[in-house]
Amino acid sequence: MTVIEHDFGMTKRETERRFGKLLTLDALHEANIRANPLPYLERASERIFRLQAAIFEAIQAAKTPAPDAAPEGESVLIEKAEYQRLKACVALLEKAYAEYGSQDEGA
Repeated sequence: MTVIEHDFGMTKRETERRFGKLLTLDALHEANIRANPLPYLERASERIFRLQAAIFEAIQAAKTPAPDAAPEGESVLIEKAEYQRLKACVALLEKAYAEYGSQDEGA
C-alpha cells in the first residue's frame, strides 16, 4: 500500500505567511498577498533600496574626509580594540555593498 502525500496548499500558505512576516504585515494581509502580490513586492523592493542607500551612506560616513574639510587641532583618542571593531564594521559594510548594493548597477 502506498501513501499519497498532499499538503493541500500548506507550503504556499506558509510562503505567503513568511513573506508577510518579512514585510512586518499582520495576518489580514495574507489573502491580499495571494490575490495581488505586486504592491507587496514593490514595498519589499523599496525596503531593499533604502537598505542599499543606508549601507552606501554608512560607507561614505566612515571614509576619511578631505584634508581641507577636517578641523585642525581636534583629535579623539580611542582604544585599539574599539578602533579594530570599527574597522571590522566598515569592512563588513564594504563587503555587503560590493555583493548586494551594486547588483542593480551591473544589470
